Amino acid sequence: MLTRFMKRVHSIKTLLIEWRDGISRPVFFLAATFNIVLIMFAGLWTEPARRIFQSTLTFITKTFGWYYILTTAGFVIFVMWLVVSPYGQIKCGKQDEEPEYSRGAWLAMLFAAGMGMGLVFWGVAEPLNHFHAPPSATPMTDEAAREAIYFSYFHWGLHPWAMYVIFGLGIALLHFRHGLPLAPRSLLYPVFGKRIEGWLGHGTDAFCTVGTLLGVATSLGLGAMQINATLSRLTDISFVTSNQLWIIVFITIVATTSTVSGVSRGIKYLSIANVAIMCLVLGFVFLTGPTFYQMKTLVLGLSDYVLNLAHISVWVDWEAPSDWQTNWTLFYWGWWISWSPFVGIFIARISRGRTIREFVFFVLLIPTAVNIIWFSVFGGTALHIERFGEGGLLEPILKNVAISLPLLLEHLPWTALLQWIALILMVMFFITSSDSGSFVADMVTSGGNPNPPVANRVFWGLSEGTAAVVLLLAGGLKSLQAVSISAGLPQSVLLIFACVGLVKILRQETLN
Repeated sequence: MLTRFMKRVHSIKTLLIEWRDGISRPVFFLAATFNIVLIMFAGLWTEPARRIFQSTLTFITKTFGWYYILTTAGFVIFVMWLVVSPYGQIKCGKQDEEPEYSRGAWLAMLFAAGMGMGLVFWGVAEPLNHFHAPPSATPMTDEAAREAIYFSYFHWGLHPWAMYVIFGLGIALLHFRHGLPLAPRSLLYPVFGKRIEGWLGHGTDAFCTVGTLLGVATSLGLGAMQINATLSRLTDISFVTSNQLWIIVFITIVATTSTVSGVSRGIKYLSIANVAIMCLVLGFVFLTGPTFYQMKTLVLGLSDYVLNLAHISVWVDWEAPSDWQTNWTLFYWGWWISWSPFVGIFIARISRGRTIREFVFFVLLIPTAVNIIWFSVFGGTALHIERFGEGGLLEPILKNVAISLPLLLEHLPWTALLQWIALILMVMFFITSSDSGSFVADMVTSGGNPNPPVANRVFWGLSEGTAAVVLLLAGGLKSLQAVSISAGLPQSVLLIFACVGLVKILRQETLN
């Protein structure tokens, strides 16, 4: 017993030393200070925070909406060039180096980190929202249903994963081939050289860490709302903000425990389990739902997406009086950009030994294909129920988007069992989003260390949960959207530098 007690004392002492060392690093200090100030402001002055978030959202979307549209379209074009470029055989590491993880585990981890929670949240709700209020078609018509599907593909397809490819590939090449840290500052090295070792690098890493926390906090807030909505259908637990806060607290503790165990154990196995349960739910809805309508939705939606991709990628809704593009496309672009440091660095961390062509192909196309299938099955089922079945989905979902998935499952066999399985899926995606985010934040604020100290992982895990709590208190979904769009604006500049840096690095690799 004395030996066990001494081990615990030693562990606590080690954590305190790690915490002290973390505070002494400029990046950790800057990011932690900004995060704590933001949390305290939004938590103590909720109403002023809500007004600031909303006014910031309005200003950015009205002033820089065109910029978001232009840059994200450019990122897709750049990644398409990478696929056909002569640099495809270059590896993220030595040319004879084998991948660190199997392809299945690699795909599971990158997908769970990059999409999971949001896909489950919006898979039913987004197509129905577009069907009710499409960007250009007459509402509740055949054309509105087609727009609902291909705009859902648009928001969850090539564009977000192109951003992740750019960020992740740049970091992976610079880290595994040139020894630079697993941190955002490394993307600036081809342009600014050793100046990234000073305050330029510190500021870049700190800001991206805060942006990552806000992006993950957005997902955690959405996840807590959906978990609460599902529990309210299964039990007597009411759908109220206080319950959502307790959900965030509980699962943040679980997620922090997971991230302490590292990538190769906790995060890896949770991600694999996530994907397995996701496939189970997807397969059940496909087989028990309107299967032929889902297939029709997939074929027609995919053709519409491909044919309209160029147009909708550069379309700016500057004449319409509605806020459709602000609430949907610009929200998503800001959300994906704010997630790009987190997802990009995490993908880079697990991609040692992958070639550029393999990296781009699998990170860009496989998740895009899965997302398209998901929206075809769940969105197609929802549209079929609303248009040709008993209906009853649209009105409650317009009032509360979080209830969309459990409500849909009530129209399928074995409702209660399926809702419980879906609840487990939501919880596990919640956990993997949180622990992956805190692991990346710890890597960045520890100087790009691929195996960062445990104490700081705990700090960032708790910070994400706290940020999600205060954002829910400061306006719920609107505040979550506003923070995502705001965080994405300056980070988009870093993605542009990443494109320039990638071209320079690849040209140097060819010359060498």
